[in-house]
Amino acid sequence: MEKLRALESMDDGLTATEALRAALHHAVAELGGLGGMAHLSDPSGDHALRLVVTTGLPRTFTQAWENVKRDEPGAPARAARGGAFAWSSPKPAAYPAPGSEPQSRTSLGVAGMAAVPLPGPDGPLGTLSVLTAAPGEPSPDQQAFLRMAARWAANHLRGVSPPPSAAARGVSPTLSGAQLQQALNTVMVGTWDWDIRTGDLTWSDALCEIFGVHPDTFDGQIETWTKMVHPEDLPWVLAALDEAIRSKSMFSAEHRICHTDGKIRWVQVRSRLLLDESGEPAYMIGTLWDTTEARFALDRVGRVLWHMSDGFIAMNDDGKITFLNLEAERLIGSGQKPLGRVLWDLPTVTTPDLEDRFRQATDKGMPAEFDVRWPANNRCYHVRLVPVPEGMTMFISDVTEKRAWEAEQAADARAAAERAARIGELTSALASALTLRDVMNVTADRLSSLFVATGLIIYGIENNRLRSIGSVGYSQACIDSVQSKDPATIPPIVQALESRAPVFICSPEEYLRVFPDMADLLAVSGKRAWAFLPLLAPDHRVGCCVLGFSQPRRFTEDESTLLNAVGSLMAHALERARLYEAEHAHAQELQRELLPHELPSLPAVTAAARYMPAGKETEVGGDWYDIIPLSSDRVALVIGDVMGHGMPEAVTMGRLRTAVHTLAALELPPEEILYNLNELVSNLGDDSYATCLYALYDPSTRICTLAGAGHPSPAIVRPDGTAFFPDIPANPPLGAAEPPFETLDVQLPDDALLVLYTDGLVESPTCDLDSGMAQLAASLTTSLRRITCYTCDAELELLCDSVTGALLPADLQTTDDAALLITRVKSFDRRDMSSWCLPEDPRAAGVARQHVREQLSTWGLDDLTMTTELLASELIGNVVRHAKGPIVLRLLRSRSLICEVHDRSLTTPRIRRASETDEGGRGLQLVAALSQRWGTRYTAEGKCIWTEQPLPARAPAPASTMSAVGSMTRLG
Repeated sequence: MEKLRALESMDDGLTATEALRAALHHAVAELGGLGGMAHLSDPSGDHALRLVVTTGLPRTFTQAWENVKRDEPGAPARAARGGAFAWSSPKPAAYPAPGSEPQSRTSLGVAGMAAVPLPGPDGPLGTLSVLTAAPGEPSPDQQAFLRMAARWAANHLRGVSPPPSAAARGVSPTLSGAQLQQALNTVMVGTWDWDIRTGDLTWSDALCEIFGVHPDTFDGQIETWTKMVHPEDLPWVLAALDEAIRSKSMFSAEHRICHTDGKIRWVQVRSRLLLDESGEPAYMIGTLWDTTEARFALDRVGRVLWHMSDGFIAMNDDGKITFLNLEAERLIGSGQKPLGRVLWDLPTVTTPDLEDRFRQATDKGMPAEFDVRWPANNRCYHVRLVPVPEGMTMFISDVTEKRAWEAEQAADARAAAERAARIGELTSALASALTLRDVMNVTADRLSSLFVATGLIIYGIENNRLRSIGSVGYSQACIDSVQSKDPATIPPIVQALESRAPVFICSPEEYLRVFPDMADLLAVSGKRAWAFLPLLAPDHRVGCCVLGFSQPRRFTEDESTLLNAVGSLMAHALERARLYEAEHAHAQELQRELLPHELPSLPAVTAAARYMPAGKETEVGGDWYDIIPLSSDRVALVIGDVMGHGMPEAVTMGRLRTAVHTLAALELPPEEILYNLNELVSNLGDDSYATCLYALYDPSTRICTLAGAGHPSPAIVRPDGTAFFPDIPANPPLGAAEPPFETLDVQLPDDALLVLYTDGLVESPTCDLDSGMAQLAASLTTSLRRITCYTCDAELELLCDSVTGALLPADLQTTDDAALLITRVKSFDRRDMSSWCLPEDPRAAGVARQHVREQLSTWGLDDLTMTTELLASELIGNVVRHAKGPIVLRLLRSRSLICEVHDRSLTTPRIRRASETDEGGRGLQLVAALSQRWGTRYTAEGKCIWTEQPLPARAPAPASTMSAVGSMTRLG
């Protein structure tokens, strides 16, 4: 059984001849025989046995056994007929002595011959015979081994395919007769005709020439042809011929022949069957031509393909493998027996969508290329499918190293692109950095990540000295150590600035070797490599940047060039930042000068205000506000917005504010003030516009007169916390308006809030004016609920912070300035006001003096009685002499004593210089001398002449609850 296992372990790729010879060798050894023979059934009508393989026997003996008739008494014939083991002993009559005719069957001293059939699906394929020297039949075990060896050989015979056919084609079927034969002879295509029943074979002259047989000597026997078939091809050729006859199908084969000149040639055979009247095969006719040259060419190509380093697979249209070279077989695995199998059905081929790619390439007739990762070795292969007329070819190239190199190149390209993108981001960020702190933050964020730095210090040069702008990534001990030194004395910084080139230190050892005096700074720095970049402008040095790295590193030439360029970008950014900060400081100073330094403390109103510039722009805005005290404790509240930003707008705003102060001092009514402001803005040019809201509050009547020019309505908050917006007349902005301006009178309760603002507080690209005003009202109401002391003046500051925080959060990017003015109004207490109607005759002065004495005595202001009587007499005398009644006298007690005389005349009294001989003209001079302030204002019925006198230090406090404590404003 060891021999049987040896047989079964042999390579499945054995040819038919090799399989038969291997079976014979083991059978002869097992039986102790002299030699062996293998016969295959001849596909002729008598089904004779043809000798195909011998072992250990001389040709003089085997010649007699080349053709064995099935009806003979020998062991091979009986085994083929009976399909079972046969044994025979040689007899002298049957086996002539050695030296007889070659056709004789010499005994060679054999004791017997054992034969077994080669089993096939439709009967024996042939026989396997062993000649023995020992007398007697082989033992049962030997017979069993002989049968198993025959079965193994038969299995190999059935599994062997003929060699792949060449691409030759037959002749045109339209030719026949003499024309056909002439064409065949011309192209050296031989024809043959075989009578299957008799075995007679007819060859054309061309066929004889191909085989090297003279037509006159050809015996016309099928055995002549079988003898010329190469022994290794004869088994499968006979099997294919027998199969064609049995299945009544076409016979096509390409095989080798042993030419008469001793050379091996290749021929292509094509044939078809002709059936007799009963439907049985009678004749086989066909063609044959020499394919040696084509076969050798194909063999040369095949040898090249077989040994080339790339995998190569040929497939038919269904994907079945018809050829694969050594490399492809290695990739797929020889154990898979890939020949004849569909490529994507093989378990070792796991390429996704391979069949779909195959079909697409076939349908389009275009090559397809793709990469796959081969699971067996985890290497990358490039697959190229190329359609050909016979099907598809596949080239498989190992591109692992190439793809790795390409990936490395791609990674380098991506790194370069990423670095270029980061440089672009750094450039853009530095270009938009406004302040020195911005430059520091941008450099820390972008430059550190670009070069994987872990520390950064930036120095700037101011007044020929280095000043630290900021640092990131260094310990406090290092910062303290650096600050204790003059940066101008740190050697690497000095070297970088003097050489105007970067200084790179790759390790602490190099640092100590080059700068041994800096060991103390090295010990606290915590860094292992440094880059000192000089920050240079075209004509001067700006500063120095120090990058620190946590690990030693070498700086490439590209990094050196890049860092040098980055240093130039940082230098320009620092210069712009310094210029911006200087301009911004000037702009802030200008803004502070244009707005009130502090809000006045007045009896009628307390106020708080905020100004919020837009973003970080250096340009000043045109938003402004003001509180102007007027006579009789009246107050003018004004807010405005010059459209645009910049110095011209700031100048316009300053002009408007000055003009408002001047016009308010003239005691003009609100509509006339707006009229004059409109004339002022119109004269500035066609592109100058401004909005303005003017509110005049009289605490004696609690009436607030509102006049606006293109400005949003103020918010009024009642003491109960409810807010509303009065519907003031809609007038166009200053510079575009056409007088007259309309006004609106609103009566305000005590402790009501009057909130003035510019559109930048309530309007933005994402919020319209109406929505912003609604948010303002809600914010005022909500914020007041959280204030514990509504009447405390300090709470106005908290209210301003709350409103601006709600409407203008810190993360909101705005493009317009915003101003907010919140005032709380108060009125006179009735006990602090007295008024009398006087007759229109000279008695009016006496009556007035009487009222003054009585009222001042009531208020405890007797010290002011004489002066006040004199002032009232002079004012009333002027009215009697130069104006018309009725005459009204009113006294108001506030922070000063106010005396008012009202009449119905619009004539304004003026002080004039009186000569020594003039009898009049000195009254107003006396009034001006006795009062702290005096003046005239127009009313709806006429005019009012008023005076103010300071109260004595020990005078009783007024009954009014008006607070004299004002709130200091904080500019936003």
